[in-house]
Amino acid sequence: MKKILVPSLIALALGSVSGLAQAQAAAPESSLSFNVGVTSDYRYRGISQSRLQPALQGGVDYADKSGFYVGAWGSTIKWIKDAGATDGTVEVDIYGGYKGAVGDVAYDVGFLRYEYVGNKLAGTGSFVNANTNEVYGAVTYGLFTAKYSHATTDLFGNANTKNSYYVDLSAAIDLGNGFNLVPHIGYQKVKNTTNGSYTDYALTLNKDLGNGLTASGALVDTNADQAFGYATPAGKFTGKTGLVVGLKYAF
Repeated sequence: MKKILVPSLIALALGSVSGLAQAQAAAPESSLSFNVGVTSDYRYRGISQSRLQPALQGGVDYADKSGFYVGAWGSTIKWIKDAGATDGTVEVDIYGGYKGAVGDVAYDVGFLRYEYVGNKLAGTGSFVNANTNEVYGAVTYGLFTAKYSHATTDLFGNANTKNSYYVDLSAAIDLGNGFNLVPHIGYQKVKNTTNGSYTDYALTLNKDLGNGLTASGALVDTNADQAFGYATPAGKFTGKTGLVVGLKYAF
């Protein structure tokens, strides 16, 4: 009995140590990452933010092993000045939230602040300060992600649009050999407007080039109403069908 019991206890102890080591190895670690990129047109929710022209972009993210995260991301823009501001050529997004999972369903909840540096939109007429706050929640199951974003302030400089919202559905399809296909559909509700709301569509193909480099090509379209103000000073529709290509380096 002694001869049988001792080896069994040793095996049990070794198994426990092995399981603990595997659990520790599988535990997520905190991380700090950076990214820089360039795009042929900065489209956000289907609408060009850069007057249908190229933009420079970059960001920083910190993800804690507990699930909490914070980050900041920026891009050059043109729409603030196009809307009548005396200044405002950069967008800075500041965000934070928590990611977790319940069974096979992952979730993400957080807060996002869109800061348009130096924007001087007048507080009269149809435009107000463009800085916008949103809270959001997303769930992912398998290939699919659904997300809801709710504005707690006026939305992107449009007066009396607090409680506007955006809902979208996307999928991430691994094609192999570093290729990833992302179909997307979203709906932007702009409160208290007759023609501000719209639906946007996108089909994005990403290619992992290795060493932190990713190339992308996206076919983007919307049914937005150009008359609402979705237009450049030259009268070009900023929600029109377009092909957007980009290159990003993450490190």
